[in-house]
Amino acid sequence: MADSMSAAAHPAPDGVTKRDFLKLVAGATAAVGTGAIIWPLVDSMNPAADVLALSSTEVDISKIPEGSAITAVWRGKPVFVRHRTAAEIKSAEDVQLSALIDPQPDSARVKPGETQWLVVIGICTHLGCVPLGNKPTDPRGEWGGWFCPCHGSQYDTSGRVRHGPAPANLPVPPYAFENPTKIKIG
Repeated sequence: MADSMSAAAHPAPDGVTKRDFLKLVAGATAAVGTGAIIWPLVDSMNPAADVLALSSTEVDISKIPEGSAITAVWRGKPVFVRHRTAAEIKSAEDVQLSALIDPQPDSARVKPGETQWLVVIGICTHLGCVPLGNKPTDPRGEWGGWFCPCHGSQYDTSGRVRHGPAPANLPVPPYAFENPTKIKIG
């Protein structure tokens, strides 16, 4: 027994002991075990498939007549897509920025060359209501855009706040024209 104890206490000719090997195996096992525990936790933080599916929305704009609008849903929010008339575009472009609560030119709210299409998130910037104005029978306010009946905010044909307690314009979501009849929001 004394011989076996003295053999374990003495290193092999290359300087490696059984203790070194056991430390290496235990460390590797601990690293793999830690990874196996942490990976499911990190992976659970990724967005679910249904959330990823809502990250973008495609809208067929070919069926929206001039002067009308539709409501699409993007990330659980209503998005107004309006096919503006020449008169609506002109009235939006002719506004003096000093007359606006949140000054922003119409050109900053539409895509170049596609000024007949306006895409805005349809949530009032005052308290989060959904303004009226997409249906032909809805009140659109003095400026022909949208009207929020909760507290009286009014938006023009460019989605800019013109009257009421709303502090900011209707936000423009990221969007792009996929082709002449389809836009992708998000």
